[in-house]
Order: sequence, then C-alpha cells, then structure tokens
Amino acid sequence: MAKTCDYTSVGMIVRKGGKILLIERANFPKGFAAPAGHVDGDATYEDAARRELEEEVGLKTDELKLVAEGKRNNPCKREGGSWHHWKVYQVEAAGDVHRSLEETKQVNWYTIEQINAFAQKTEKYVRGEIAEDAWNAAPGLEPIWYDWFKELQII
Repeated sequence: MAKTCDYTSVGMIVRKGGKILLIERANFPKGFAAPAGHVDGDATYEDAARRELEEEVGLKTDELKLVAEGKRNNPCKREGGSWHHWKVYQVEAAGDVHRSLEETKQVNWYTIEQINAFAQKTEKYVRGEIAEDAWNAAPGLEPIWYDWFKELQII
C-alpha cells in the first residue's frame, strides 16, 4: 500500500571545508539534494532531521540550526504530495558518510562552483530545455533545493 504524504519535510545542509554534502536521489524526485525527508510521525522536526540524516548518509548530529522554514509546492512520490511545510537546518555532523543504497545513487561533498553548475542545469530543465529522460539520467539540483539554495544565498 502506498504511503500518504504527511505534508511535512526536513532538510539538512551539512558543510565541511567549504563544501556542502549532496546526495543524488535514487528515487523520485530525481536530482541532487541535501539530505531530507518527511517528519513521518516523529515527535519534532528536529527528531526527523536527525533520523533522516542518519538514514540517508550515516551521520549523527546534536547541532541543528534552523535556517529556513515555509510551505513550498514540490512534488512527492507519496500519494497526495504536492506541497510540504519545510524546515531546513544547518547541521554540524560527526562520523563518516555511509550512503543509503536504497535512497541514493551517490553522496559527495561539492564546492559552490559545482553546485552552481547543477543549478544551471536545473534552470534549463525547468525551462523545458532538458527532456525528462535526459534529466533522470544526469540531473541537476532537485528543483526544491534550487529554491532553498537561492533563498539561503548559497547559489
């Protein structure tokens, strides 16, 4: 049975040495993104952020700093998911990265220049200049993360 969307999402921006940790999503919606996920009944958004960070990239944190929040229209693979109330955190994380083989194609640390290159690709995709099959094979930033990174002046 398909999960129903809970309309809540968390995202975690993890930095190290001038780079930001991004995953390439293995599932819909395709693209490069910060670790993220649904609250899924956790007691708080912060609890969900810690759980998702560990699930997707194997990192643990006690340091979460809220840097952005709000309702965004963004597609979800879950039934009914067309928008989410997001909380985006800046994260201090410890440990070694161990990616989820189920949720990610790859995980890497990217420079702002590399993230800007992903953003340019996203702009072309949103304008319809990149076909869906080409996007799925080699995506840019997931559109919701393009929006958050713009708002946070990362790109």
